[in-house]
Amino acid sequence: MEIMPRFDVLRPTSVAAAIDDSRRCQASRFVAGGTDLMVNLRHGLGTPETLIDLRHIPELREISAGESGIAIGAAVTLADLAANPEIRQRYPAIVAAACAVGAPAHREAGTIGGNLCLDTRCLFYNRSAWWREANDFCLKHQGETCHVAPTGKRCHAAFSGDLAPALLIHDAEIEIAGAAGPRRVPLADLYAEDGAAHLRLARGEFLVRIHLPADPWPAAYAKARTRGAIDFPLAGVAVALRAEAGKVTGLRVALTGTNARPFLLTGIEALENACIDAAWLDRLAKLVQKQVSPMRTTLLAAQYRRRVASALAQRLARALGGMVTENSTAA
Repeated sequence: MEIMPRFDVLRPTSVAAAIDDSRRCQASRFVAGGTDLMVNLRHGLGTPETLIDLRHIPELREISAGESGIAIGAAVTLADLAANPEIRQRYPAIVAAACAVGAPAHREAGTIGGNLCLDTRCLFYNRSAWWREANDFCLKHQGETCHVAPTGKRCHAAFSGDLAPALLIHDAEIEIAGAAGPRRVPLADLYAEDGAAHLRLARGEFLVRIHLPADPWPAAYAKARTRGAIDFPLAGVAVALRAEAGKVTGLRVALTGTNARPFLLTGIEALENACIDAAWLDRLAKLVQKQVSPMRTTLLAAQYRRRVASALAQRLARALGGMVTENSTAA
């Protein structure tokens, strides 16, 4: 592994100060936990002159609950997120996603905002500088060819954050700060289907807060990975489901690890007002397989990732359907 490049570190204590620092230091990057960024910098994937550390801004490390829902500061660590009693009680899918990230040490440092803004990953990108140079680099960084799809003009590096799908199924919204002023948008609007430019953030913008609704649907998250711990998802699936009288009345499915962005499954309305039986699960699997587009960005075959994504969606929907039915009967 290469020697870490030299850079200055600024530690603003307010959102306004962080924006000012970014305006003054054009060759800068924001950092919080740094569990992904610092490894990339050591590999020569970026050479910022300044890092702006957001961890010293108090409001970015707060979790607050109210009648309208819960607001989570972007610099809240994954460990603190998973340990929060309100989150644990009302949003188990988010807790499962947070606990699925890396190892305990990663979760103590890594933040929810950092996981949502995670750089996309690829077999040809997340390598040492000398390896990438020997392969004439790639379209995402310093090169002109995407080695995954050499005849195309788009980077196919995959987004592999765990938190995004678990938040997407809850209709999460995010607050963004920057020189042009604050804005609040649906989390889905943060992402674009482009491995080289997957975040719709202007230069100098950063996440401040994530907002969750007050009445979440029953939900769950699961991922497939090469090793049982630490690894990024080969495919990650979050499902939220409502049911009445044995029939699905609401369904949301979100995925990560297969495309250049995390995304909500579309066409899901066709599965509502129906019972969860073998035919229903088969239709869900086909819908997932049709919309995921894994490429040769990992060591495992794309078709395996497509099939495992559909299998995870089926498993979670079946479990949630049974849970919702049991709770309704008990009530």
